[in-house]
Amino acid sequence: MTAISAFATRAGFATGLSVPALVLLAFVIVPLTASPYVLEAILLPFLALSLAGLGLNLLTGYGGQVSLGSAAFMAVGAFAAYNFDLRTGLPLPVSILLAGLTAATIGLLFGLPSLRLRGFYLAVSTLAAQFFVQWALTKFAWFSNGSPSGIIAAPVIELAGLRLDSATGRYLFSLSIVTAITLLVHRIVTGPEGVNLIAVRDNETAARVIGVPVLRTKLVAFALSSAIIGVAGVLWAFTYLRTVEPAGFNLDRSFQILFIVIIGGLATIRGTFLGAGLIVVFPLLLGRLSAFAFDGLIDAGLIKLVERIVLGSTIILFLIAEPNGLSAILSRPTARLRGLRRG
Repeated sequence: MTAISAFATRAGFATGLSVPALVLLAFVIVPLTASPYVLEAILLPFLALSLAGLGLNLLTGYGGQVSLGSAAFMAVGAFAAYNFDLRTGLPLPVSILLAGLTAATIGLLFGLPSLRLRGFYLAVSTLAAQFFVQWALTKFAWFSNGSPSGIIAAPVIELAGLRLDSATGRYLFSLSIVTAITLLVHRIVTGPEGVNLIAVRDNETAARVIGVPVLRTKLVAFALSSAIIGVAGVLWAFTYLRTVEPAGFNLDRSFQILFIVIIGGLATIRGTFLGAGLIVVFPLLLGRLSAFAFDGLIDAGLIKLVERIVLGSTIILFLIAEPNGLSAILSRPTARLRGLRRG
């Protein structure tokens, strides 16, 4: 439990709950008490988007490389896992691992421009990945096993003969993967590779002078980020949507993941989960509120537009109030609480 304890403390998750309490809450209490609606409509998308945000934060927050193609790498992971499962008969965990490696390869390919481009120009080059992947998935029917609509049912999640087809099973499956990868990312960003990423982000020239392998660090960041986002795409398709289709990974999804990273806080693991929580829960609350206040009075399309305006305005207010994101906002009461305990 030492590694997990260090992760919880250094990453900022120990905010009043002990590590055993967090594990008990996530792995035991939530599955036993949460309704299928909470699991399927809130927790499953939250876990998948948190993992995607974690991958992008590794690249953008820690490495300083802007990417607008996150949804493309999610799609690569989802379709790769589907095809590995369909055509090879490999166990699902192996298919997911290979899907992550496939997404890493594609991410590495589209990360090559980062060796010469920066900022806005790099963002535009990664945006090309979004359009190219969506075009390829819709153009070539092989990826969707010849489905005329391009929409295919995700395979049933099964481990060692145990079917995890229920909402609880899919939640525990997703939670286990997200927990393992989060621990891995924490180890990366707190180790030598994390120091190299931050050095490249802050000043490439200075990093090169002190011996940081800038080109290798950039490419490794793109590969790792894409692999993690690819696995997030598998969770999004297999556990949440339960279908694999290009429309589930459109440009809006890429911006959604970018908003998660910005709202939660760059270069913070905790912020990624906070940002994902806001992005998932807040629209649901807005929908409930608008349905209660305007049901039957205003056109449904107009209500959706108003909800988007409110969500966008809230994001802007958050960034004005605290440019460093929700993680920085939460750090203040956490620091005061720790001070009171020491006092």
